[in-house]
Amino acid sequence: MNKNYLIFFILFMISTNSISQNINNVITDPVRNREVLIDILDRDGLQTGEMGVNYADFYESYVSKNEIIESLKTMVQDVNVTIVLASWCGDSKQQVPAFLKVLDQIGFDEDNLLMIGVDFDKKAREIDVEVFKISRVPTFIFYRDEKEIGRIIESPVETLEEDFLKIVSVSKD
Repeated sequence: MNKNYLIFFILFMISTNSISQNINNVITDPVRNREVLIDILDRDGLQTGEMGVNYADFYESYVSKNEIIESLKTMVQDVNVTIVLASWCGDSKQQVPAFLKVLDQIGFDEDNLLMIGVDFDKKAREIDVEVFKISRVPTFIFYRDEKEIGRIIESPVETLEEDFLKIVSVSKD
């Protein structure tokens, strides 16, 4: 798929996210007969249902490395992030609130953030997530200048902020 089309799609979804009434949808997943968040999500949605049970605990308990946070603050102005997550997934329940805390600490512009919920088959209903080639959730996809510059898949290699810094640093060279 053409990368420019993918970036256009992401930017379109980000821009409509703020005016859309159709966010934080909940469906009963047909595979496991369990309620899941689906399609475009925001923080309010993440703090409800199964995802919300421990959201505040994972957000508050995540301790980031201050020196990495300080470095990130100057490197993310032109970065967009898409998170494909699953409200039923243990890694999503833990990593997404922690990552959102990192974004808060660096002053990340939420207009540059898109969150998409998927079902047990890693599919959404209103969004074709196949373009993202998701194998595991959560997947954090980083973009700069309309190009994907890196991913954190499921959980970080080091820490969320260290992996984030490596992704944005390498792409700046």
